[in-house]
Amino acid sequence: MTTFTTRITSMYTLNTPEPDYVVNVLYEVTGVDGTNTASIGGNTQFSSADQVGPVVPYADLTEAVVLSWIPAEAITSAQQCVQGQLDSMANPPVSPSNTALPWSA
Repeated sequence: MTTFTTRITSMYTLNTPEPDYVVNVLYEVTGVDGTNTASIGGNTQFSSADQVGPVVPYADLTEAVVLSWIPAEAITSAQQCVQGQLDSMANPPVSPSNTALPWSA
């Protein structure tokens, strides 16, 4: 079973409509299956036109609050990509090899 974690790695801000208004969040989804670890980065952009509810002052933001802004389908998609990486580590795909023609020996 894979354990996934998501963490915010950085945030970009503008000073409008509020000081330090977050407009882009970069995050990393990591999966650990007990033996292997894999991760993938992602980002979500925001616009003040999409603002719902009051603006949370930058100093009051927590990682949990910012993580809640990332669409669930983006996290799910990242987890699926990480799981694919882990599956390939556990069971590496077989690659074909160029074999000499039997009649050319």
